[in-house]
Amino acid sequence: MKKLYGLTTAMITAFRSDGSVDIPKMKELTRFQIERGAHCLYPCGTTGEMYLLSEEERKSVAEAVVEEAASRATVFIHVGAMHQDETIRLAQHAEKIGADGVGVVTPSYFHLSDRELIAYFVMVAKSVSPDFPVYLYNIPQCAGNDLKADVIAEIRKQATNVIGVKYSFADFVRTNEYVALGNGFSVVIGADILFLPGLAMGCTGTVSGVASAYPEPFVAIYKAFQEGDIEKARELQAFGIEIANILKNGSNMSYFKTALAHRGLPAGSMRAPLLDITEEEKKNLIVQLEDWERRFFKKNR
Repeated sequence: MKKLYGLTTAMITAFRSDGSVDIPKMKELTRFQIERGAHCLYPCGTTGEMYLLSEEERKSVAEAVVEEAASRATVFIHVGAMHQDETIRLAQHAEKIGADGVGVVTPSYFHLSDRELIAYFVMVAKSVSPDFPVYLYNIPQCAGNDLKADVIAEIRKQATNVIGVKYSFADFVRTNEYVALGNGFSVVIGADILFLPGLAMGCTGTVSGVASAYPEPFVAIYKAFQEGDIEKARELQAFGIEIANILKNGSNMSYFKTALAHRGLPAGSMRAPLLDITEEEKKNLIVQLEDWERRFFKKNR
């Protein structure tokens, strides 16, 4: 079963001026990522405004990315939804269209017990083929539910196609507990600014929203780490931290879309109730981006 590794880009969702999903632009963004070396793609997640898309829109985005990637990058579709039945339909659709696997966020808003979390993930994992990979997605600061390592161990006992976790909270104690699950279990870190230390701990990669606009530093960090050039990796990680902070670390995806427009890839506005940043904020952001680009690309051509 394929796994997420290196740079997995958490893709934004592009919208037309009338608010509909822009499928041709999704294909263009897919090409942009592949051409710049992204190892894996992860559409329809938090960065992709997942809960603001209809089921059919999510399916259309998944189809566009899988079709355009054409096996040039590993594609895992995020399928977690507010309704379990919708999550299952999206997971089954991802398998049907040829995705390499799926990610599933914990249920949101309502607090679930460990027993309920186990039942949920086992049900979803067993709704697809036993050799179709499933990543758990733990983002407790947003979802309100948390996955402990022993809970994941129990899920894996009951569903062997659960092969990894995407962890988007900056807690290295918990991250280490996940890595210690062993037996080939994959841990990908969602905090871009911790990519290199995560690799050093045994994580297999990062799922980066910042990379939706700037994949280059994260591709380079992974390459330097794989080559054993830790000093170079540290230098690159500093650039990664800087661009992540400039783009507000994913706290507002409008920063990502503004950065993409700056790079010649306009992807429309945010979907309500989310709003675009102001024109003044855009101007200030572009000044910072141009300064960062000048220094990063001069040093890393």
